[in-house]
Amino acid sequence: MAVDMSMPVLVVDDYKTMIRIITNLLKQLGFENIEDAADGKEAFAKMQGNNYGLVISDWNMEPMTGYELLREVRADDKLKATPFIMVTAESKTENVIAAKKAGVNNYIVKPFNAATLKGKITAVLGEF
Repeated sequence: MAVDMSMPVLVVDDYKTMIRIITNLLKQLGFENIEDAADGKEAFAKMQGNNYGLVISDWNMEPMTGYELLREVRADDKLKATPFIMVTAESKTENVIAAKKAGVNNYIVKPFNAATLKGKITAVLGEF
């Protein structure tokens, strides 16, 4: 099944520059419909009203972290199947294990480039 490049993608990060970087990488890869949220709480609220084909979320945010957002999404019947990629500057093994246990689809350690992002998205959604 081909990846729908016009599906809505939600980028969640409390650092505007990182949102801009990830958004630009997604556009380079061909994604057109990209929205953003500044933290997990805002992202979860947006997810209630939209059907995102992919969520790319930072781990460290206030007041709701990406990990807490992931747990909320996986506990919600309507949202639990949403593909979710976690982004973090920390490559701590315990964080990766915790995210996997919570149901993350993939994990990216900063810094990363378009090729790395494409590889992670392909692993979750399939070739595009």
